[in-house]
Amino acid sequence: MSEGAALHLKGRVLVGPDEVRDELWVLGGRVTFERPNGVREVTTVEGWVLPGLVDAHCHVGLDAHGPVDDETSEKQALTDRDAGTLLIRDAGSPSDTRWIDDRADLPKIIRAGRHIARTRRYIRHYAHEIEPEDLVAYVAREARRGDGWVKLVGDWIDRSTGDLGACWPRGAVEAAIAEAHRLGARVTAHCFAEETLTPLVEAGIDCIEHATGLTEETIPLFAERGVAIVPTLVNIATFPRLADGGAAKFPKWADHMRRLHARRYDTVRAAYDAGVPVYAGTDAGGSLPHGLVADEVAELMKAGLPAGAALSAATWSARDWLGRPGLTEGAPADLVVYETDPRADVRVLAAPRLVVLRGTAIG
Repeated sequence: MSEGAALHLKGRVLVGPDEVRDELWVLGGRVTFERPNGVREVTTVEGWVLPGLVDAHCHVGLDAHGPVDDETSEKQALTDRDAGTLLIRDAGSPSDTRWIDDRADLPKIIRAGRHIARTRRYIRHYAHEIEPEDLVAYVAREARRGDGWVKLVGDWIDRSTGDLGACWPRGAVEAAIAEAHRLGARVTAHCFAEETLTPLVEAGIDCIEHATGLTEETIPLFAERGVAIVPTLVNIATFPRLADGGAAKFPKWADHMRRLHARRYDTVRAAYDAGVPVYAGTDAGGSLPHGLVADEVAELMKAGLPAGAALSAATWSARDWLGRPGLTEGAPADLVVYETDPRADVRVLAAPRLVVLRGTAIG
């Protein structure tokens, strides 16, 4: 908008799960609930307003084969933006995407640096592949490079057993997480398997990605420690295909992956019912396309989360968890407008009427 112009949004402004206002204004790139004076030009848009959506597990700068060029990274970020995702927690990328911070037309990214994996225990070209004696040093390095997060690969297929197996000894993980916390960073980990979880939680980890291995024994531990999960259910949907592809060589692993997939909804619902914080993430940028956050919210509802909770996992609670404002007085105007109430039907998230990024209307 030009100087001296304002955007007036009226209808239902969903400030929070229990707070709805009738209108807000965007002035000078920021949110205000006070009618501005002396504005020469006012554009009014009616609809249902949400804070910009959050994808809490996304990979800008990465595809199925490893790092991508800046042009591809830009397309990924634009796809997310146009889908209403205006805040991304980039859960590991080998590409340097700092240049995106200088682009006012691209989503804000909270980076976890590059994945840290055990040697030959993750997807090629994605991670630093190291041994346990180097874990603390690499965690410190990525804590300094990231935006307050570090990403570990907690488990992967172990070729010696033919099944999922933990990647790190308990002592190495404890020291690494302590070092990250000393440097002011939180730690998350990719985890599919059951056995990986307790040592990581007891070591003080802050979040688990995927968390398919949660059980009735470990869910209370997560709830007690306040460890969040980002289930990435749109990614877990690919487990049967992955299992079919690897069954001939690793039948034990394939059967395990199918079992984890079969109980995925029950796992997420049990965690939510126990009070485990659940956030929406798509795992876009590996084998999945960007712009899928609406699909992930719908998946959370299939898992049994109430509509308000599934919506909050990609909006209000997710922004609070990541330390970013929503629709508050003076906050950057990052918001999305819909034709109908997303609380009544979350499928409307896939069709934003208007995206406003840092006060600029897009589409």
